[in-house]
Amino acid sequence: MRKAAIVFAGQGAQFVGMGKDLVEHYPVCRSLFEEADSVLGYAISALCFEGPQEELTKSNHCQPAIFVTSMACYRALASLVPDLDPVAMAGLSLGEWSALHAAGALTFADTLRILQARGAAMQAACEEQPGGMVSVMGVGRDDLVAICNESGVEMANLNSEEQTVLSGPKDGIEKAAFLAKERRAKRAIVLDVAGAFHSSLMRSAVDQLEAVMADVVISAPSVPVVSNVTGAPHGDVDAIRQAMLQQVTGSVHWYEGVAAMTAAGADTFVECGPGKVLSGLIKRIARGSTLLQVQDDASLKSTVTALQD
Repeated sequence: MRKAAIVFAGQGAQFVGMGKDLVEHYPVCRSLFEEADSVLGYAISALCFEGPQEELTKSNHCQPAIFVTSMACYRALASLVPDLDPVAMAGLSLGEWSALHAAGALTFADTLRILQARGAAMQAACEEQPGGMVSVMGVGRDDLVAICNESGVEMANLNSEEQTVLSGPKDGIEKAAFLAKERRAKRAIVLDVAGAFHSSLMRSAVDQLEAVMADVVISAPSVPVVSNVTGAPHGDVDAIRQAMLQQVTGSVHWYEGVAAMTAAGADTFVECGPGKVLSGLIKRIARGSTLLQVQDDASLKSTVTALQD
């Protein structure tokens, strides 16, 4: 059995039809979506399977939707590979909540409710303080710091040595893109996102999330879960609670997180959930590692075979 780390998709990976194939093939996945519908009080399953895309894309819908789909992928994998023993887990932004649930730190229902509230709070913050994000490639850290200082934006996602996403007010994002091109960036692309995620403009969302999380029970994870905030495995349960609040406004240290999982012995990364964004990032960080995905029946079967080689 390979030494695998499990990673979970973040916001933006959603697409209409996600999870449907797994529900049709695996009772454990069907039961999961039925439970999600019951907890949320509306048919998140129908939204995932049938759309419309504009409704699925809204933060208050897509965050719980991606979580349920990701967990369906993981549970299907675990049902076919009962001796699966991950060396670590992680997720990109909302995907970190998937990792914490998969590691036993939070119940399914509590995670679902948190993500519904988190998505709604972040959507509200986007509407209160309009902002944006820009993906910059090929600019060194010192230049990135200078760009942030000059344009009034912040580093949101440290995805790899080559790619960093900046976040902030819309006018600041336009200026940051211009400054990056002046510094001969390979690419500086303004992203089509709802707002300035992982920046101080999300502060109001933190306040709302803190109230929702106040009475939620968090247990010690059974598998090391790497924190977006630190790029290292989470500490005790109090530290987890604080880190997950800080995550909303703080930078995502994805590059350091992948390095930490590699240091823990991971030679294989299994991306659970819609899309292959994380596999693309990991390919540039953990060179030579095996990259697998689970998002439908075909990819699940392929991954099961590869893990057992």
